[in-house]
Amino acid sequence: MNKRWIAFLMAAALVAALVLGGGAAQAQDKLRIALISPSAQNDLAWSQSMADALKAVQAELGADKVELTISENLFRVPDAAAAMRDYAAQGYDIVIAHGTQYGASMFEVAAEFPEVTFAWGTASDYGEEEGLTNVFAYEARAEEGGYVNGVMAALLSKSGVLGVVGPVNAGDAKLYIDGFTAGAKATKPDIDVKVIFTESFGDTAKATESAKTLISQGADVLTGSAQQVPGAITEIQAAKGFWFGTQTDQAAGWEDTVVCVQVFDWTGVIKEIIALREAGTLGGKAFAISLESGLTMKFNEKLSIPDAVKQAAEETINAIIAGEIIPPGSPRELEPAATPDN
Repeated sequence: MNKRWIAFLMAAALVAALVLGGGAAQAQDKLRIALISPSAQNDLAWSQSMADALKAVQAELGADKVELTISENLFRVPDAAAAMRDYAAQGYDIVIAHGTQYGASMFEVAAEFPEVTFAWGTASDYGEEEGLTNVFAYEARAEEGGYVNGVMAALLSKSGVLGVVGPVNAGDAKLYIDGFTAGAKATKPDIDVKVIFTESFGDTAKATESAKTLISQGADVLTGSAQQVPGAITEIQAAKGFWFGTQTDQAAGWEDTVVCVQVFDWTGVIKEIIALREAGTLGGKAFAISLESGLTMKFNEKLSIPDAVKQAAEETINAIIAGEIIPPGSPRELEPAATPDN
C-alpha cells in the first residue's frame, strides 16, 4: 500500500470521526426521557396512562427535540432497577419509574446519578429525607373520580348490588375503590358494594373469575382498576351490565358496556418537570392531578346514558372541585375546619 493511499484512508477516517462526533453531539441536544413501567404500554390502565401522555408531549414538542424510550413489563423490581441504572449511565435526562413499588430502588439509583432527573408515582415522597434533590413524585387523586363513578353506578343499578374487582388494596387503587364506595352509598345508603381483591395487578384470569363471582351475587354494575380489568369488563358485557373504569379510556371494544372512565392525564405534570429541569431544578417537588386539573371523566358517547345520571355526575364533579364534597382519602380531610370571624 503506497503512502498516498494510506494518507487518503487516514483523512477519510478523520472525517468519519468528525461526522460521527458531530452526530453524537447533535443527538445529545435532544431531551432524552426513559419510561419504566410494570406492564404493557397498551394495557388500558396504569402504564398506558403515562405512555400516552409522554407520546403526546413528544408529539407536541417534536421528535427532533424529545427522544422517548419505553421499557415495559418490568414488574420485577430488580429488573426495573437495572433499567433505571442503565438509562442513567447512558446519559438520559429524565428517568420515570412508573410504579409505587420502584421507590426504594429508585432512590438508590438517583443518589448515584445526581445530574439525572427521576420521577415516580403514585407517591408524594420526593426523597427529601434522603437528601435527594433530583427526584419528583406524582400521584392521582383517584378517590375523586371514584366518587363520581360511584354516584352514577348507584343510579344505574337495578339490582342494588355493585361489584368491585380490585388489584392490591393500596395506592390509587385503594383511593379509587374507597371513593367509589362512598359515592355509591351517599347516593343510595342501602346499596350493596361487594369488593374482591385479586392481590395482583395483571392477573386477568383472577379478575375474570372475580367478576363472575360478583355477577353471581347479583352485581349488575362493575368497576375495577389496573391492567387486569379486560377480563372483568368482558364478563359484565356478557351479563349485559355496566362498567365504570379508571386510569385510561376503556370504551373501545366494549362500547355497549363502559359508561364512564376516570382518565389520568399526566401531560401537565410531564411538561412542568421538563420546564423545571430546563430552569435548573432537577427535583424536589410532588405533583397531584385532580378533577380540577389532570383528571377527566370521559363518558362513552356511543352508549345512551340517562340525562339524570349525567347531570348527577356533573353536579358531583363541581361539588368536589368546590370542596363541598370531600371523598375519603382526600388531603382535604386533614385540613382544619374554618372558624367564623368574631
